[in-house]
Amino acid sequence: MTLAEVAKLAGVSSATVSRVLNNPQAVKSTTRARVIRAARELNYHPNLHARSLAVGSSRTLGIVLSNMENPFFFDIFRTLESCARAEGYEAVVANTGYRPEQLVASVRLMIGWRVAGLAAIVSEMDYELIDVITDSRIPCVFYDVGTPKRNITNVKVDYRSGIEKVVQYLHGLGHSEFAFIGHHAALSPINERRNAVLDVVAKLVPHAQINVKEGVDSLDGGREAVRELLDSGLRPTAVISVNDLMAVGAMRELQARGLRIPQDVSVTGFDNIRLSEFCSPPLTTIHIPRDEIGRTIFEHLVPAPKRPRVKRREILVSPELIIRESTGPAPSR
Repeated sequence: MTLAEVAKLAGVSSATVSRVLNNPQAVKSTTRARVIRAARELNYHPNLHARSLAVGSSRTLGIVLSNMENPFFFDIFRTLESCARAEGYEAVVANTGYRPEQLVASVRLMIGWRVAGLAAIVSEMDYELIDVITDSRIPCVFYDVGTPKRNITNVKVDYRSGIEKVVQYLHGLGHSEFAFIGHHAALSPINERRNAVLDVVAKLVPHAQINVKEGVDSLDGGREAVRELLDSGLRPTAVISVNDLMAVGAMRELQARGLRIPQDVSVTGFDNIRLSEFCSPPLTTIHIPRDEIGRTIFEHLVPAPKRPRVKRREILVSPELIIRESTGPAPSR
């Protein structure tokens, strides 16, 4: 089926069909509905790659994520995709599983597709990619990793500030026996949180005990990390988790062992995903504004027609402590 056949069936010009496919808001609703109905009836699918070559530009954004199973990454993707659709763009997404080689493959593929912009919301990195993306001239935003360049913007979270707020709060509740559960310690953003916990605890509570356990970035990974911690005989009064997903898994194992939260042990997360508010007990965590990050990424990839493209730069996001029922005073030993 061709665009001309869709136009004939809908009783409109080929130009009108093209406008419906490229910028549907520019066509009145009755005409738009007629064109869409005709396209469905004829089972017509536009050749997006050919269209991009013809007009010299793309209406597709490439989005690469480290872990689609973690709601944190999905929340940013959802906001970014919503912004894209509102402006007539589509989004293609790839999941890396924290593997740098998969990040490289996905980015190269999207550059080959000539996407209009590229968002890499990832914790892993291959720094040879910076030169590849710079040479492509495609606007790109990296979350958490990367290096600002003429066509690359970085959005980063002030993890140390967030960790300091968590540790200060727990110290104020009398805690001095800590555990930190994390994942993929070799990755820079994850290692940054781990090191921040160790540094801040050493600074604020010099006599404190702190143990580190690594798991997989999942509910099961958090549960397994705490299982190993308890099986080794350790009994921290506070468990600090690298993110909310692992924290919820950790709470499940603590409760299965008969430990009360927060009477016997306090638990904190990081990210403030929706699950943290609805788990039992609700999780004390650090809020990262994922909607704001998603909108910021989009604005740097696709500037509004009347607004010049934002100058490439590094953007630092300040996190906020959210106190809920999963934390309380340290139990007396």
